[in-house]
Amino acid sequence: MAGPPELTAEQRQKALEKAGEVRRRRADVKAKLKMRTISLSDLFEQAETDEVVAGTKVLAVLESLPGMGKVRARKVMDEIGIADSRRIRGLGDQQRASLLARCSD
Repeated sequence: MAGPPELTAEQRQKALEKAGEVRRRRADVKAKLKMRTISLSDLFEQAETDEVVAGTKVLAVLESLPGMGKVRARKVMDEIGIADSRRIRGLGDQQRASLLARCSD
């Protein structure tokens, strides 16, 4: 079994910068959810065109919603039938609709 590809120092630095930017953007999205600057439905719309948002885990998004802690987020996901590792891009229409119904203000 082959190991990871060998990267030059420049390639490694670019990959680190890209990963850091993705983490910052995801943290920004979660902060906006917490402050109610954007809604869950806005986030789903944004995920249609933004790969970074689409790649965000649903559990992390739910935990960022005001009034939704880790336990309640997992409970909601279990009740709807969403795996802990599911990302926004992997949600079906019914799952999105169920989340919006459960988590809307």
